[in-house]
Amino acid sequence: MNNKNDCPADRVITLYDLPVGNTAIVDSIQAEGMTRRRMMDLGLVPGTRVETLRISPAGDPKAYRIRGAVIAFRKEEALKVLIDFKGE
Repeated sequence: MNNKNDCPADRVITLYDLPVGNTAIVDSIQAEGMTRRRMMDLGLVPGTRVETLRISPAGDPKAYRIRGAVIAFRKEEALKVLIDFKGE
């Protein structure tokens, strides 16, 4: 593959799979109930740009920049957010 971190361009992946240092646009949120409400309250809605900033030493959670704020999501939460990754 031609893009850094072996992530194909122009595809929908989960937020959890977005490599550190890359940005993408939220496509949809698959979470339900309180988790979905929390994500939306934090500004994570379709069309929002997100960037993966860092991963904790244990690998979970990961930190993301969302609308200027740094927010951490655990793997089970980040897997429920689909993003449009263009291989930036």
